[in-house]
Amino acid sequence: MSFKKQSFPARLGCALRGLRDALRTEASLKLQVLALLAALAALVWLRPEPLWWALVALASALVIAAELLNTALEQLADLLHPDAHPRIRVLKDCAAGAVLVASLGALGVAAALALHLLR
Repeated sequence: MSFKKQSFPARLGCALRGLRDALRTEASLKLQVLALLAALAALVWLRPEPLWWALVALASALVIAAELLNTALEQLADLLHPDAHPRIRVLKDCAAGAVLVASLGALGVAAALALHLLR
């Protein structure tokens, strides 16, 4: 059966399985989840306005989504072309760059929150 024709619970199960598999194998994803937990703990402690909760949630989700896409692309590239290849290197570097950009954006949100709270 096509993935698109599966029920929502079945598709949700696939998504959760992918998240679980990535958490088991990817050290950087584990680090990103720890950063999310630390950010949530800081939000609970600092009690900023709801807008800051939303910004931190969005920035964190973007970083974790980028990390998951990076993992998926790396897995696919390694499966299709296990040997070193310049184009595969570019693909992997671009995917890693996307994670870096998302992470820098999340750090920007953290810096803005810190400045807001210091005022």
